Amino acid sequence: MKSAPPDDSFSQYPPQSKTQMSILTSTDLKGSLELLSRGKVRDLYAIPNSDSLLFVATDRISAYDVNMKNGIQDKGRLLTGLSEFWFDLLKDVCPNHLLSTEIPEAAAEFKDQLVGRSMVVKKHKIFAVEAIVRGYITGSAWSEYQKKGTVHGIKVAEGLQESEKFPEPLFTPSTKAEAGEKDENIHPDEVAAIVGGQHYADRIKELAIELYTKAAQHAEKKGIIIADTKFEFGLNEKGEVVLVDEVLTPDSSRFWLQSTYKVGGGQDSYDKQFLRNWLTETGVKGVEGIEMPAEIVQKTRAKYIEAYEMLTGKQWQ
Repeated sequence: MKSAPPDDSFSQYPPQSKTQMSILTSTDLKGSLELLSRGKVRDLYAIPNSDSLLFVATDRISAYDVNMKNGIQDKGRLLTGLSEFWFDLLKDVCPNHLLSTEIPEAAAEFKDQLVGRSMVVKKHKIFAVEAIVRGYITGSAWSEYQKKGTVHGIKVAEGLQESEKFPEPLFTPSTKAEAGEKDENIHPDEVAAIVGGQHYADRIKELAIELYTKAAQHAEKKGIIIADTKFEFGLNEKGEVVLVDEVLTPDSSRFWLQSTYKVGGGQDSYDKQFLRNWLTETGVKGVEGIEMPAEIVQKTRAKYIEAYEMLTGKQWQ
C-alpha cells in the first residue's frame, strides 16, 4: 500500500519540461472549432458535421464555487487521464459518452494546447441532477447531520461520527445549477420531477450506486477510500441512461488515504479539500480572484499526481 509523501517530498514531482505545455488556464483555437462554453474547468467545443463535442480540461481550479486566479500545472491532463481510466474500468456497468481522446483534425494545429487533455464525446440529452453517492459521512452531509440528524433529508442512524462509513452507500442528489449558480442538495424523491419520470430517477440511482461500489472496491485495493463522488448522466438515442462528464476525479470526488483513515475527524485527502482548507484558514473562502501561492500550487499538483498513480497503477509523466 502506498503512503502519502511527507510535506518536504512534494518536490519529487518536477515542473514540466520546456517541451511540454505550461499551465493552461484557457484554450484558444482561433475559431477552428466553435467554442460553446467555458466551465469551471473545461472548455467545450462543437465538432462540425458530427454528433460529438470536444471537451478540453484546462488547468483551472475552483473551490467554493469560485475559480482561482492561477491554475495547477498538469491538472487538466491528470483529470483526463483519470476519467479515461475509469470509463474503461466501468464500461460493463453502463455505456458512457467517451468516443476518443484523439485531437479532431480541424484542431490539429493546436495540439500543443489539446494533447493529453481532450476527450471527444457523443452528444446526449443531459439530466439536470448531480448523482452524488456517499459512502462516508463528511462535508455538507456531516454538517446537516449535526444539525438535523439527516443527510439530504434522509433519516440516518444516530450517533455517527465524522468520516464514519455508512452501512450502505447513500444516493444523495443535488440540482445541477446553471453557470454562476450553486447546486442545491435535494431528497432522492425529488429527482423524478427533474429528470422526467420515476423510471429515469430509479435508473440513475441504481447506476450511481453500482458505479460507486465498483470504483470504491478498486480504490480500496490501491490504498484509497472514495468517501463520496458525483456522477452525471445523459440519455442516448436508444433511451438508455449513459454516464457523461468527467468521472471519479479529485474534482468530483473525495479521496482519502486508507492507511491514515481514522473515524472522528477530517482525513488526509487527495482532492480539492487541501485547497479548501487553505482558503478557509486564510479567510478568503468564496472570494473571487484569489491567487494561490506557489507552495499551494505545488502541493495540490502533487496530491493529484499521487491519486492518479495510486488509482491507475501508472507513473505520471
